[in-house]
Amino acid sequence: MKCPYCQHASLKVTDSRDAIEMNAIRRRRECLQCNKRFTTFETLELTVQVKKRDGTYEEFQQQKLMQGLSFACQHTKISHDQVILLASKISNELAQSQIQEISTTQLGEMAMNELRVLDPVAYIRFACVYRRFKELEELEGAIKTIHGMT
Repeated sequence: MKCPYCQHASLKVTDSRDAIEMNAIRRRRECLQCNKRFTTFETLELTVQVKKRDGTYEEFQQQKLMQGLSFACQHTKISHDQVILLASKISNELAQSQIQEISTTQLGEMAMNELRVLDPVAYIRFACVYRRFKELEELEGAIKTIHGMT
C-alpha cells in the first residue's frame, strides 16, 4: 500500500477498529514521509456461491441480503442498525462455516430464524417472499409457528 498523497510506501498504523456494519477493520494510517493521515478499510471477501431456485448461481452479496431484510423490517421495531448487524452476523456465519455454496432457501431460513426472535411481523414479511406462499393456509401455518414460540 502507498500513501494516497505522496505515493510513498512507508506507512504506520495509528489505530485499528472493527467496523461491524461492513464486516471490516478500519485502520488509521500515517505516511512516514509526508506525515498525512488517512483511513483504510480491510474487508473479508466471501466467495460463497448462492444457488438460486432456477438453478443459476451468483456470488453472495451482503448488500443484497441487507436490502431484503430492510424491506421486511420497514415499519417495525427493528432499526436500520439492527438490520446491518443481522446481515453481518449471517455473513460471518457463512465465512466461519467455510461452505462454498448455499441455496437461497437455506439463506432465507438463516434470516428467518433471526427475524423470528426479533420481530414477528418482519419474520412473516420475509417468510412470504422466501417461501412464496400461494395459499392462505401456508401463511396461517407460519403465523402459528410464531404463536407456538410465545
